[in-house]
Amino acid sequence: MQSRALRPVLATYTALFLLFLYGPMIVLAILSFQGPEGGPQFPIQEWSVYWYKHLLGFAGTSRVSQLPVGDSLLRSIALAFMTTVVSTVLGVMSAEAFRTRFKGSGPAFYLIILGMMVPGVLVGLGMALLSNTLGLSRAWWSTSFVLHVVYTYPFAFLVMLAIFNRFDRSVEEASLSLGVSPAQTFRRVTFPIIFPGVLSAMLFSFTLSYDEFARTLFTAGRALTLPLAIYGTFSVEIHPNIFAFGVLTTLFSFTLLVVYGLLMKRFTARAARFHGQEES
Repeated sequence: MQSRALRPVLATYTALFLLFLYGPMIVLAILSFQGPEGGPQFPIQEWSVYWYKHLLGFAGTSRVSQLPVGDSLLRSIALAFMTTVVSTVLGVMSAEAFRTRFKGSGPAFYLIILGMMVPGVLVGLGMALLSNTLGLSRAWWSTSFVLHVVYTYPFAFLVMLAIFNRFDRSVEEASLSLGVSPAQTFRRVTFPIIFPGVLSAMLFSFTLSYDEFARTLFTAGRALTLPLAIYGTFSVEIHPNIFAFGVLTTLFSFTLLVVYGLLMKRFTARAARFHGQEES
């Protein structure tokens, strides 16, 4: 009886939570369909895809300048890709090392986790001051890249640590007992099994780096990444072309999630077939 009485309350709470979470995105999506003379406010004066055409360069001359997203978008994607590769590799290697107890494992664990706990503004400001002191130039591919790795590496490490905690060591022991080297065992046995976790670590690292603002603000130098370019645009005046770009980037993020889900489904099905062959 109590569970039945709680169901409407939980359902209402869940609906309000989802509305609070996705409500701003829905509002921005609606405002992105304003007409050429519309702005970031209701009511909608004219329904149109003008701002999408404006964003892609298909619209004529306008009172609103183009968003500077071309080069900054490429920089953000390149930076996120570099960060993903390094953070995932470090995360896999570190989690592999933590499978066995070693001296100083406790302090090493907390030092790794510290990168995700320290506020990004403080870390970015500290890197900027350090670069100025040492006479190093700040750039998105150097100072920002280091801070992005420091920030995303702990997430990849925790994901892989959870994967290895559920890993069946007997599979590796069987391979080693057959005379297979540890390197080949990892490449042919361990890595295919943990690959779904590697995909999760890559997704975390890419999305966190792609959206990072605070750590990049003080360290990117003159060449801006996408979050900095967008911030510099709407810090003066907001136009619906920013909302249109937000809708497109959200669709890009959902596309990544769909690709991730398909890859996870494929490798999960392969692992299930592999276990079924073992049991038979």
